[in-house]
Amino acid sequence: MFKVKVYVTLRESVLDPQGKAVTHSLHSLNYPEVSDVRIGKYMELTIEKSDRDLDEVINEICSKLLANTVIEDYRYEVEECVPQ
Repeated sequence: MFKVKVYVTLRESVLDPQGKAVTHSLHSLNYPEVSDVRIGKYMELTIEKSDRDLDEVINEICSKLLANTVIEDYRYEVEECVPQ
């Protein structure tokens, strides 16, 4: 069994209005040292071992459902875990 941590973020070339709003709010709260904020998504998946290649499965899941690959990038980390 694997725990997969998936991070989805907007591509650098894509404007992030939510991130800009948070940056502005942080400046208003007297945090001028924060120069930029990018907002993203974090997900954890638990995936059972199978005959399929794990990286292939994760990439399919991310590209078909979790990320809009036109405007978003994703990365992931895999941890093997013991079932409880």
